[in-house]
Amino acid sequence: MAQYQYGKSALYDRENGLQVLHQNQWVEVPPVPGALIVNIGDLLQLLSNDRLKSVEHIANLENPGVSVACFFHGTRLKQSSRKYGPIKELLSESDRPKYRETTIHDILHTFKQKGSTENLP
Repeated sequence: MAQYQYGKSALYDRENGLQVLHQNQWVEVPPVPGALIVNIGDLLQLLSNDRLKSVEHIANLENPGVSVACFFHGTRLKQSSRKYGPIKELLSESDRPKYRETTIHDILHTFKQKGSTENLP
């Protein structure tokens, strides 16, 4: 099931603990001892104007081990009228905005209608 994420960090301590969707195939992410995995959520992709990419991923819960996930998600953000868009300092003549400014409410509405944030306004 698809889930909209602002951002998430996770710690995986086992083989076959994390998979990412790459070219329509689920690919294992090999663990790196002591590494912290940070999934760049959709909001950071919008803010960075695609310099940072959100990725579809799944945790494989069949193998024993420890996974700790921390989600950033606030209900106040959904109700805010604040507009988010690409950070202006990251833009240039050759790197124009790929997204218009939008609210969290509009992003979530788009996600619920389309099942993804791939085609954000």
